[in-house]
Amino acid sequence: MLSYLSPDENFLAIPTNSSTDTARIAVLPIPFERTTSYGKGTKDGPRAILRASHYVEFYDDEFDRELCFDVGIATLEPIPVKKLALSDALALIETRTRAVLQSGLFCTALGGEHTITAPLVRAYAERHADLCVLQFDAHADLRDQYEGTPLSHACVMARIAEFLPPERITQVGIRALCKEEAAFIRQQGIHTFFASSIRRGLYGEHWINSVVETLGENVYITFDVDALDPSIMPSTGTPEPEGLTYSECLAIVRRVVESGRRIVGFDVVELAPIKKLHHPDLLTARLVYKLLNFAFSHERPTTRRRSARERRSTRA
Repeated sequence: MLSYLSPDENFLAIPTNSSTDTARIAVLPIPFERTTSYGKGTKDGPRAILRASHYVEFYDDEFDRELCFDVGIATLEPIPVKKLALSDALALIETRTRAVLQSGLFCTALGGEHTITAPLVRAYAERHADLCVLQFDAHADLRDQYEGTPLSHACVMARIAEFLPPERITQVGIRALCKEEAAFIRQQGIHTFFASSIRRGLYGEHWINSVVETLGENVYITFDVDALDPSIMPSTGTPEPEGLTYSECLAIVRRVVESGRRIVGFDVVELAPIKKLHHPDLLTARLVYKLLNFAFSHERPTTRRRSARERRSTRA
């Protein structure tokens, strides 16, 4: 039995279609923080995203729809990972994700540090034999160990490459990595699009097409918010200059769905909220909803009249 949050706590503050009995999308908050190495606070990321989402409009002009009412979005209770040992917490994340997928729901995970992505992808890989991963990130996250543990956020993609063929990993926006990670990328055939090479035009004018061409049919997206430039995303543990713009990120995902590929799930991680700085939280919440709209863009929107209760909840 999946438990979900009430309208005053859930994603978008949705008054209806917020139950797992009626919704097709599950938002899964994972307030996990154990291995952050510089700025702290990712454990507060899910709550900040949910709170900010109450000020995101239901309507998306690109798709001319209110996805939250068309398909329904249920926000599940946060996974209780705070008191668990690191390995036990990751095992619980995998178990809970598997349960969500078995219920037939599209799962959107809110982190938390990037470590959570490995158990999420493992659960998805059981359902999609051809799964590939599109990683938006400033960091390669391919270290074998970092600060004494192989389960660090800096190692998450290396852990994924142990059970998913490395050539099915595509990284975009990378601009901070060590020499060993660079060697791993070359040796293992990971598709890495470096931020500096994008800016210098080394991938050509149509570099977004080059990114998408590396992907298979079923795509899982892991979006570390530090992929974005710190001028628009300062609220993250290790902000790096020369980042991607919001529009560039959307253009990549838009091209993914336009090419006929299928987004099967995604996570958004590494938001570390800064007190009294609202715009990064709202940006992240809007990003989550936009990614959901892309994931369901292949479905025609329904046309129905919203109830008075639904209309009153529209943002002023």
